[in-house]
Amino acid sequence: MLGAIAAAAVALPGLPGLPAGTVQPLPPIERAPQVIFVDRNGSRIGVRGGRFGPPVDIRPLPAYVPAAFVAIEDRRYYSHPGFDAAGIARAAAANLAEGGFAQGGSTITQQVARLLFLNQDKTLERKARELALAVQLEQAFTKSQILGLYLSRINFGKGAWGLEAASWRYFNKPAARLTVREAAMLASIPKSPSGYNPVDEPQRNAERTRLVLDAMVETGVLSSKARTAALAEKPRVWTRAPDASAEYFVDWMDAQARRRAGTLRQDIVVETTLDLPLERAAEEALRSGVSAGAAQGVGQGAVVTLDGSGAVRALVGGTDHRTAPYNRATDARRQSGSAFKPFVYLTALEAGLTPDSPVADEPVVINGWSPANYEPGNLGPITLETAFAKSVNTVAARLADEVGRETVAATARRLGISTPIPTTPAMALGSGLVTPMDMAEAYGAFATGGRQVEAWGVSRIRTPAGKVIWTRPAPAPPRQVISNPALSDLNRMMRQVIRSGTGARAALPGRDVAGKTGTTSAYQDAWFAGYTGGIITVVWLGRDDNRPMKGVTGGSQPAETWRRVMTAAINRLPSGPIPAGPLPPPPPADEPDPPPVPDIIGPDPEPPAQPPPAAADKAGDTLPVAVPQPQRP
Repeated sequence: MLGAIAAAAVALPGLPGLPAGTVQPLPPIERAPQVIFVDRNGSRIGVRGGRFGPPVDIRPLPAYVPAAFVAIEDRRYYSHPGFDAAGIARAAAANLAEGGFAQGGSTITQQVARLLFLNQDKTLERKARELALAVQLEQAFTKSQILGLYLSRINFGKGAWGLEAASWRYFNKPAARLTVREAAMLASIPKSPSGYNPVDEPQRNAERTRLVLDAMVETGVLSSKARTAALAEKPRVWTRAPDASAEYFVDWMDAQARRRAGTLRQDIVVETTLDLPLERAAEEALRSGVSAGAAQGVGQGAVVTLDGSGAVRALVGGTDHRTAPYNRATDARRQSGSAFKPFVYLTALEAGLTPDSPVADEPVVINGWSPANYEPGNLGPITLETAFAKSVNTVAARLADEVGRETVAATARRLGISTPIPTTPAMALGSGLVTPMDMAEAYGAFATGGRQVEAWGVSRIRTPAGKVIWTRPAPAPPRQVISNPALSDLNRMMRQVIRSGTGARAALPGRDVAGKTGTTSAYQDAWFAGYTGGIITVVWLGRDDNRPMKGVTGGSQPAETWRRVMTAAINRLPSGPIPAGPLPPPPPADEPDPPPVPDIIGPDPEPPAQPPPAAADKAGDTLPVAVPQPQRP
């Protein structure tokens, strides 16, 4: 076998000993640039672009890290010229005994040649070319550079290519901080990435790790005492990638970052607004909420958390990006149900009503449509605040009709709803389609003293060496989109939703919080959107196939999920009481008579015979019509 390989190699150009001028130059080493995303504290949250990182710089690594790979893969690495004749002879004998290719006998340099320039075909021609390229690599690069190329290209399983990626994937740390045991565990994987990685095959990895440590002792790079200490280590292995929770956010940011960076000719680092610990807490809260509602048909969900500047601090687009990568936080348009009612009530407050204005919960017919409440019967005369806290549908529908549905739609657009808003009578109960991101932006004005909030996620783009490519410009002063007294009155009513209304499960003792539940007809969508001073979180639960859930309301799992997310958020982000907003303007010296207040409790027009039936509001909080959803990818 050895002679056959040598004979085939001589027939190819590029081997030493050929006449001058016939040696071909090494092909160029190609590597697509990577886009590396980090959170607001510099923690790595994702990589897009090329599969491979740059060649590993051996110098900053602890000596035992590269030594572990050399000990198990190629003990004579530092003494051979690119190929190991003794190793080839040993492999040839094994192959002869097996009647095929049982062993390859490839050195680290030969593996680099194959990884960079060749394929995995097991042919004599490919093996000869591998030998030729290995010798050329040894002539063109130092041993440290070749080892760095090797460590940047090998497959470590679970989607990790290269040492640095593997170190982050399995141990959530850079390779420079690996322990002896962790280095040996990683060196165990390349022989069979699916068969020896510590997530899928922890026992096989442990057995091979022991072999690596034995080889390190035998080659003199590790003492027996150090080997014993390494075997006693109990590293934490991340069964899920540490940055898995951020994948939806990275998907959302990738295209935006590339547009700002321009044509990529080198790796870039994108510094984002995400807070990774909060992101993990939000993902865990969402997964728990979906799991808790599974028996009731809950299948998916989304969470968005913004701070008062609009910086995205958490964004979870589903329960598992690996199996369901569709980003429901930014792309899914769902009916908002009663979570839309704040825009209706804000419009009424701006028209002159107050939380104490009397209204009536009684049957109402608008253009042949009659909404119903969840609880049978009607409450009769109540205040506007009570109607809002109890999410009374009849009052919301009449209110929107009196102040004008076009005006309500304009209010929602002013605050940040960007999707089309229908102006049919059912719009007051959230018949329009919105995204969780849209709702977070719109509710942001309630949490920031009436200022417009626009979501953003990239603060700076730089090279790995620190050269700045793009920095977010200083934002213009936020636009005031809600004034007082309407803002303070609405916040008072939103607080009451949690204190005594449909959102009681969202309560955070000792915290000034406010929000609104939302549930659509047939329980297809359930929302809780709420805030404290400077933090806004929106939670949606539902199903991708738009099938009904079983009794899931915005005040149940969504409110509880919101509470868990916000509990983590207030421990991670600056927050405080909900701002009161600007002072109302002083009245003019000669104040004219105020405009008439819409008549919300006056007599109804005569209803038509047999008005169409309406679906009941779940917890006083649902939509009586269903709108077809767009196809999901």
